[in-house]
Amino acid sequence: MPSGLVLYGYWRSSAAYRVRIALALKGLAWESRPVHLVKDGGEQHAADYAAMNPQQLVPCLRDGERVLTQSLAIMEYLDETRPGPALLPADAGGRARVRALAQLVACDIHPLGNLRVLQYLERELGIGEAQRGAWSRHWIATGFAAMEAMMAGNPATGRYCHGDTPGLADACLVPQVYNAVRWKLSLDDYPTIRRIHAACGELEAFRNAAPEVQPDAPAA
Repeated sequence: MPSGLVLYGYWRSSAAYRVRIALALKGLAWESRPVHLVKDGGEQHAADYAAMNPQQLVPCLRDGERVLTQSLAIMEYLDETRPGPALLPADAGGRARVRALAQLVACDIHPLGNLRVLQYLERELGIGEAQRGAWSRHWIATGFAAMEAMMAGNPATGRYCHGDTPGLADACLVPQVYNAVRWKLSLDDYPTIRRIHAACGELEAFRNAAPEVQPDAPAA
């Protein structure tokens, strides 16, 4: 198996998007292996990919002989094994705060709007596109309201989610804002989130990780 980092992902996957941001923030080179989540019923269900990742989800990161799954676990693994800008603060309290913000997105908001959930709502429960959109907006808004309250006015919040260096929480927030915009959720009620998202957008690491510039993104 070749050495180096290989990321299996999909251009519009929020979880893969997080890992791309983390890789870029740490200045790591990596190879992209696209896994189309819709084509032919979903390439993530192919036998070879399922053997590597039994959950049949993206992302999946291969580091030499080691295979890692789950975006938060992957990002913390990168932080522990690769030198360079840290994704987590040095102090225990700061790490706990950042993890709480990241998990709010990755564990509470994102799973309810995941592709397989929306496909189940459509195919098994007969829920139409308008209702799926309302579902997605509701859960993103619920999570963003809590996240805004956690960050607004908190002295630990700086230019980014925690202090003035982007990290794990920002890598989770930005893809979720992308989803919010995609589902036409107004961000007017979340000024802190909007400000941090704009600050992240000024950084090359976030721009290079954006869905539209990935090799498997559809041509404009």
